[in-house]
Order: sequence, then C-alpha cells, then structure tokens
Amino acid sequence: MRIALVSPYSWTYPGGVTRHIEALAEQFIDAGHHVRVLAPFDPPDTLSTRLHRGARPQAREMPDYLIPLGRTFGIPANGAVSNLTLAPAAIVRLRRELEQGAFDVVHVHEPVAPALSWDAIGFPGAARVGTFHCYSDNQLTNNFANLIGARWRLNHLQVRIAVSHAAEWTGKRFFGGRYRIIPNGVEVPEAPAAAPPADPARPLRIAFIGQAVERKGLPILLRAFEALRDHVPAELVLVGASEEDIEPLLLDRHGITALGKVSDEEKFAAVASADLLCAPSLGGESFGMILTEAFAQGTPVVASDIPGYNAVVRDGVDGVLVPRGDATALAETLRDLALDRERIAGLAVNARQRAERYAWPTVAAEVLEAYEDAIALAHAPGEEPARLRLGAKPADLEPKVRAARVPSLERDRPTVGRRIREGARRAGLGLAGVGGVALAWYALQKIGISKIGDTLLASSPLWVLIALGLMCVSMAVRGVAWHAILKAALPHARVRRADAMQGTFIGVLMSATLPARLGEPSRALIVARRTGRPREHLPVVLGTIVSQAMLNIFALVILGAIMFSTVDFFNGRHGALLAFAAGPVAALGLVLAAPWLLRGGLPSRFRRVQTLLAKVRDAVASVRDGLKVFRHPKLGSTATVVQLAAWALQALSCYTLLVALGLDHVAGFGAAAAVLFAVNVTAVLPVTPSNLGTFQVACVTVLHGAYHVGTADALGYGIILQAVEIATAFVMGAPALLKEGMSWKDVRLRAMHAAPVELPPLPGAPAETVAAEA
Repeated sequence: MRIALVSPYSWTYPGGVTRHIEALAEQFIDAGHHVRVLAPFDPPDTLSTRLHRGARPQAREMPDYLIPLGRTFGIPANGAVSNLTLAPAAIVRLRRELEQGAFDVVHVHEPVAPALSWDAIGFPGAARVGTFHCYSDNQLTNNFANLIGARWRLNHLQVRIAVSHAAEWTGKRFFGGRYRIIPNGVEVPEAPAAAPPADPARPLRIAFIGQAVERKGLPILLRAFEALRDHVPAELVLVGASEEDIEPLLLDRHGITALGKVSDEEKFAAVASADLLCAPSLGGESFGMILTEAFAQGTPVVASDIPGYNAVVRDGVDGVLVPRGDATALAETLRDLALDRERIAGLAVNARQRAERYAWPTVAAEVLEAYEDAIALAHAPGEEPARLRLGAKPADLEPKVRAARVPSLERDRPTVGRRIREGARRAGLGLAGVGGVALAWYALQKIGISKIGDTLLASSPLWVLIALGLMCVSMAVRGVAWHAILKAALPHARVRRADAMQGTFIGVLMSATLPARLGEPSRALIVARRTGRPREHLPVVLGTIVSQAMLNIFALVILGAIMFSTVDFFNGRHGALLAFAAGPVAALGLVLAAPWLLRGGLPSRFRRVQTLLAKVRDAVASVRDGLKVFRHPKLGSTATVVQLAAWALQALSCYTLLVALGLDHVAGFGAAAAVLFAVNVTAVLPVTPSNLGTFQVACVTVLHGAYHVGTADALGYGIILQAVEIATAFVMGAPALLKEGMSWKDVRLRAMHAAPVELPPLPGAPAETVAAEA
C-alpha cells in the first residue's frame, strides 16, 4: 500500500503528534508498505531559533521517507506552542508530491490545522483519512474554523480517527461526523525493567516529563514536592525541563534533578527507574502519551483528573487521579503512596498489563484497517458525485451527523448554582464593559478629542520628566521602608537593603502589567529567595507586606485629611471625595474589629459557614500580626517615616504634573493629594493591568467634581499621570528583572503559585516527620 502521512508540525520541534507519525511510518515500512511523511523541517540554525522565540530545533537526521516542506514559526495555541507553516511554497510542494506519489491513501493529522493539513484534506487523488489529536473546548477558535468552512472541508474524509474520547468529543461538539477511536501507540519492551524495591526507607523517586510551562502543571508539582519532602524521603527527576527553566520556580532545589531535553533512551530509563510518574497537567490534553510510555516501563502514574488522562488511567488500578491544580491534594496522594510501597508495586503490575492495549503492533493494525475501509469507500460507486466533491455530502457515504452539544467531559465542572453565579458575573462584567465603552465614547464626544489632545500637547516635557524622577525616587524609598519591616520580621536572617529594593522594583513592574495585584507575591518571592531559606521565610515575607499595607492605609488617612482641608464643604460637590474616603477607613476598621466580630459560634449544622468564618478570622488575625514590626521602636519608626516620605514624593510628583499642564493655579497640592488618594483606593482590587480606565475615571471625578478642573484637562491629566506610573514601573523594574536573571513570564508563573503547601500530620503520627527521623 502506498501511504502518505501529512503533518502540519515541524519535524525538528517534535511533540506527541510528530512522535506518533514517526512511529506509525516505521511500523508500516517494517510491514512492507511504501510510506512518505510530508512535514515541515526547520534546520538547526539561527533563523529557526528566531522564528520560534528563542527555542532551538532538535538536530535530527532526516529519514529517507521524509519529504521536507520548509520552515515553520511558533504559534501559541491551546496552552502550548504549535510550530506551523503558512508559506504558499510549502502548500505548492505538498500538492506536487501528492500528485506525483500515486498514493492509495493520504492520512492527514490534525485536519483542521493550518495550512498543510487543511489543504491536504481536499486532495482528490486518493482515499483520505484524518486523525484528530486535539482536545479543545474553545468555542472561539473552533467556530472560527467552521466560519471558514471546516465542516464542509472535513466531509472529504472517508474515515475520521480520534486518538481518545476527548479528541472525539471535540470533533462531535464542533464539526460533527463519525469517529473511530484509535489511541496513540507506545513501544512496549519485551523484558520489563526491574521494579524498584518496595522499601519504605528508600526515597520515593518521582519522574516528570514535560516542559516548564503552566499547562503542564510543573509549578503545582514543585509546590507539592516541597511539602512532601518535609514528611518522607523523596526525589524528583524532571525530564524536558532544564536547570534554567526551573530555577525561577524553585524556593529550594533539594532533592530535585533537572535533566533537560534528553534522548528517548534516557527518558525511558528515567521513567523505568522511578516509582511513580507524575503528570499534573491543568488541561488541554487529548491523550497523554507520557502516561502510556510510563505504563510500558511498568511505572504507575499520579495524574490530574482531566479529559484525556482519565480515559487512560484507571483510578486506583494502574494509577491515581487527583484534582487538577490542587497542590495540597497532590502532595497528600504522593505521601500516602510513599508510605505504602506495596500499593505502588500492585499499581505497577497493572500498568504494565494496561500498556499492551497501546502497543504499536495493535495500534498500527487498527490504523491499517481504517485505510482499507477508506480505500473501499473512495472506490465505491456513490450518488451525487458533485456534492461529494464540494463536501456537501460526507465521503463516508453515511447520513450526515451534525455537530451537537454533547455532555462535558470535565468531571470537576461547576455546579448549576456556581455556573449561574459565574454566568451572572460574566454578564455583569460584559454589561459593565459595554457601558464603560459607551460612557467613554460619550465622554470623548462631549469633551472633545481635540481638547484632550490639546491638553496633552500643551504639557511641559521638563516638568513631566521631573515628575517621573520623583516617582522613581519614591519607589526606591518604599524599598528602604520595606527593608526596615523585613529586618524586624526576620531578625536572624540576612536581608540586605538592595534585596528589598530589588523586590520592590520587580513587584511594581508586575503590578503594572498584571491584574489581581500579582506584584505583591512577586516581590515577596524575590526577597525570600535571597534570604537563603526561601521556603521557611516566604510566609514571613508575605506577612511583612501586610505591615506595609497598614502603613499605606495610614498614609491614605493623612492624604484624606489634606484633601478635605482644601475643599469647600458647602459647595455641594464633595460627595465623590467622601465616597473615596470610605474605603481605607472601612478597611482599617475591618482589620481591627473582624476577629472580635467573628468570634461568636454557630450551630453545628452550619459547618460550612463555620469553616468559612474560621478561615476569614485566621486571615484577618494574620493581618493584625503584621503590625508586630511596630513593637520595635527604632525599626517601626524608621519604616513609618520612610514610607510616609515615599507617599510625600508621590504626592509631589502628582503636583508636578499639575504644574506641567498649567493646572496648578486651579488645583494645588491638596488636589494632587486627592488624586493620589483616589487612584490608590480604586486600585485595591484592579480588574485590568495598571487599573487602566478606572484610573482615569478617578482622576476626572476628583479634579472635575471637587476642584472645578475642566473635564478635558482632568482626563488629560489622568492619561499623563498613568503614563508616568507605568514608565516608572518599567524604568525601575526592567533592569531589576534582568539583574535577577528572570523573565517577566518566570515571575508571573511563580507569583501565581507563591503560597507554600503545608501538609497536615498523619493521624496518630508523631510530631517529627519521617524525613527528619531519616
């Protein structure tokens, strides 16, 4: 049989699909078939690295059966990077090779992927088979494919294959049609590796395979492992992630070995020598070849309970499934298995038996049967040949199966009530967004874009630069204040002033570029890493941010006093200022009174409410504990004075911008204090990076409502002030980030998983951990 295997992905950036095609080709060649693989090929040079955002291609030999179709470039998709080509020259060569090859069957992988697979579907000279590898519930991308004709295009396939129920779900949900499930194959060695001895005293050896990307869940595993090794002896071996990849994600690398990219032989050896393979992916997995590869080596797995994985792993039989994204549950599962090595041995036996289902001879035979069926259908006398050529009628000659809303595969999908609340929240945000755009458009029309532009053009560049300088100095002064708080909280640790300033600058940058105030855990991470005992000190460092927040509330109270001293309470236009002032006062009152208010009990039937109140009470109590720095008179006074000085510099920067716009004769220093007060109150829970939009509303509300500044001038002032704050974040934060040796992506990923995992002691266990006894 003459077989063409078409891949849209680069041969030298191999992933699961490429590995599948390579193994399938070799199986068919060994069986005596004529096989050609048509796929892009990126040579290992500088241009390839540039086209793929710094990722170098693997130096792979070009097999005789491969027909290269040119270079690719990296496209972020489905939580990973797809290396695709859109070059017309690649499509021209694909068509020429298919026409000259006289193939009996063209097997197209990822049929919807641009542009090679999409084009190959329409080749009329052979039977066509398509394999769907991807699981995706993204309505935007899948429906866009339908918008350009995916459903009609896919009707040219005589046979559709899905590698899993998850991939089949995607096809049925968005494209319709019939699918036969043929999984990815795996090489099953004839002689399984010797199982590690079931000795509880031996460190539990855990393997991970994958890149250090968020979707693969490596940060979750690292947090879980940090907690696990405090209780039992354990080792973690990372395959695919290098030392440079994981260094920004770690607090303490004890017991962790990063092998980076290795050969298949080294990968299989690492898996075979492990007690467990851990696959904590967060989603987007259609099958999970790493799971069956582990089974083939006789290694059971601990994996996330997600579509694609839960169809391969039989929970409690050949592996254990844990809730996705739950580092605590993952750590508890690993600890339970570490203390029950006999259970691991039983899982390993079942895993080896399970691997036979996925052995390549079995899978290749099923694919070959699909080819034979497709060839028979391609030569069968069919009705309405014109509709078949156009794709209006399915090429499998069966009645059309339309796309339909099939039940979700997500086991942890929200409850009905939660979905209703989430839907209401999204609807509210959508309406608020539409309303905000409408109001902004109305405001621009009312004020006049030309007036706002005139205000911006009329500003003095020199005064703007002075304001930027003052803002930068204020950030450095904040770092000095934080250093005093850190010294009080960590009296026995070596905390340098430069470390506190470095963390402050990076935190400001992250707060300016990310929503949800991720700058706070970012700066805590930077400082904790520099203390020498990061895991132990990170919670304390996070607590010092609370102390600084209390000083910020105190500063806001002072700014409020300055603000109210400069307005006329009898002109009836101070309502907005009172609304802004309520925020910090309410926060301070809640911090001081909440533990007392939440002390009362509830009947036992309200256990969930009791649990929630206990968590709230503990959280607020920890906020009050952040005030302990003020028990040290010298350090407490230093932190207070310096932090207030930083606020004074920021207020002076805000006033300087009023001078730059020529507004100081209308709004003086009190107006600058009021603006600084308002923008910080509205930034407590930002919904956009840098609180964009809300920032300008606060400026206009204060300046126009209380100080009679024209709306065009007030809006122009808000735009320039935010530009100065963002510029400060980059001027101070970007060099600090480079000095730290971390990328913006590294800090973001680590900040999202900053909180250490704490495992409760086992029932009846002594206070000392097994690791400490060992």
